[in-house]
Amino acid sequence: MRTVVLLLTMLLTFSVVQGQRVKEKISNDATGGLGQIDDKRYTWGYYLGLNSYDYKFDYNEVTDDILTETSIGFNVGLVGDVKLHEYINLRLEPGISFVTRNLTFNDPSFTMPNDFEREVTSTYINVPLLVKFSTKRLNNWKPFIVGGASWSHNLSSNEENPNDNSTGQFRQRTNLFNYEIGIGIDFYLFFFKFTPSIRGVFAINDELIRDADPSSPYTGNVASMQTRGIFLNFTFQ
Repeated sequence: MRTVVLLLTMLLTFSVVQGQRVKEKISNDATGGLGQIDDKRYTWGYYLGLNSYDYKFDYNEVTDDILTETSIGFNVGLVGDVKLHEYINLRLEPGISFVTRNLTFNDPSFTMPNDFEREVTSTYINVPLLVKFSTKRLNNWKPFIVGGASWSHNLSSNEENPNDNSTGQFRQRTNLFNYEIGIGIDFYLFFFKFTPSIRGVFAINDELIRDADPSSPYTGNVASMQTRGIFLNFTFQ
């Protein structure tokens, strides 16, 4: 979270400085095939991107942490944008994310290698509703911040699976609610607008399904488990 705030501060400061120095140029979208895209009430697009997910664990008692090994996943989705104000837009960005995390449990009762690790593969359908706050356009680029809430449906949650970690099944809740915050820059190219952005995603609700055994070494001491993620998206409108 501190990293996102620091990047946002640096981006806005850089925008102000550049805005004082920049000279007026011909807008690419004015000379291309789309006209002035920011003058349109409704715009559409799609995005491709990368993600890195992990978990935030809270414990009932002090213990060795459950270690989360993350890997790079893939995002793809659509963008619907409504202009509310010259500098404010409402965005709906439904998409799908493919995620893999490896969990390592440190418990002295474990004796077999397979007891220590669980591979958690998730496929999330994400539906974020976001508000985008932009700065004044500087020739052919415009920085912005974005924030809002999202709902995620985990197609690989195993929530209804009767088996638990005693048989090697790690289970999560199917539905998550999150808040999101990020930054990015709109680049106005000749025929479309290209937008790289970075965004943090933070789950609000506990998503861990406990094992049947209340003293399970996997879930017995976990007070809550919440997803955290970082998205690097590239949007085309």
